[in-house]
Amino acid sequence: MSSSYLPTSDHLPDLKAAGASGTNKIPRAAYVMLALALLGIADAFYVAQATYSGWPLWCPIIDGCNTVANSPYARILGVPLSYFGLVFYLGMLGLAAILVARPLSRVLCVSVVLYAVTGVCSSIYFMYVQLSFIQAVCVYCIISGITTVLLLVAAVWHFGATLAGQAPRSSS
Repeated sequence: MSSSYLPTSDHLPDLKAAGASGTNKIPRAAYVMLALALLGIADAFYVAQATYSGWPLWCPIIDGCNTVANSPYARILGVPLSYFGLVFYLGMLGLAAILVARPLSRVLCVSVVLYAVTGVCSSIYFMYVQLSFIQAVCVYCIISGITTVLLLVAAVWHFGATLAGQAPRSSS
């Protein structure tokens, strides 16, 4: 086995023989999720590190990052939300890595979609809190929210490609 395993339709003989058309798209979505999870990790890690060290966040576009990060809404049970974001993105990285290896696992596909939906719902809620209660917006939270939405899009893309690629098996 080579050091860089890239699953393609050649690794899916049953689907290829059945004439499945979506098999080339399946791994691509998982790799997109890996890249997006790494972006989310970088974003959440920066905010978590600044929160831990007490350094102010650099807010180049929208001047509200520190207002949001220092608000009482930025913690759950005393734990900064950026830590939860970091754990979320690390979990998504792990799920996406497994998805690369097992792109046709229906349970895994559904789990990734549900996990991404949880992240999107959390991002929507946190954006609502920023706009309604804190009345400031953090650019890093916006980046995280967009990344999470794109993760959901990639997860649904993968799920759709998986459904398109799985032909019913004959009983013979």
